Amino acid sequence: MTTMIADALTSARQRLSRALQDAGRNSDDASLLAVSKTKPAELVREAWQNGQREFGENYVQEALDKQQQLSDLDDIIWHFIGPLQSNKTREVANHFHWVHSVNREKIARRLSDQREDSLGPLQVCLQVNISGESSKSGVSLDELPQLAELVTSLPRLELRGLMAIPAPCDDPQRQREPFAILRGALEQLRSTLPHAQLDTLSMGMSGDLEAAVFEGATMVRLGTAIFGARH
Repeated sequence: MTTMIADALTSARQRLSRALQDAGRNSDDASLLAVSKTKPAELVREAWQNGQREFGENYVQEALDKQQQLSDLDDIIWHFIGPLQSNKTREVANHFHWVHSVNREKIARRLSDQREDSLGPLQVCLQVNISGESSKSGVSLDELPQLAELVTSLPRLELRGLMAIPAPCDDPQRQREPFAILRGALEQLRSTLPHAQLDTLSMGMSGDLEAAVFEGATMVRLGTAIFGARH
């Protein structure tokens, strides 16, 4: 018996697969991160039952409540993708596998200091304010190399790559421009930090997945396309 979530996941996977094929990339070059913020735990469980393992959350307390309800799913991987305040770093450091939204030194240091040794390194992406919007979080391109170098020196963090949320745009060609800039920034970091495992470009959402995949996305964040519109 198929369900709405099962059908939506199938469609999302097919869409990602087509985008990778059109971009001349391998079918496993990018993965699907299901953005489950504001959605109940039972929908996350349903997505898990249909093979989805990685989920993105924006709100700490909401995510902790869901994690408790889904504690029997021991292979689920939780990504924190929202703005991160200093007073929430301890919970995020110890209840998530990934953080995509590290954007300043203070947050990075707190995550490393507060992460329990037994959990292993926290996987980190630096959020870049790629469109220069004052309303968006993120480190500037000018400040990025310094922050990246700091994160690679912190003992309980592992720098994996970059994340961005560009300004909305309906033109598929123009959508690619900020993603190309982010890809270039990651390539630059690889040349200056050769020992870091810089393999992740977290970019692309329901409205611009194809543009992101064409510019090298390795993780696309889909919420509406899987769970429906947020209330």
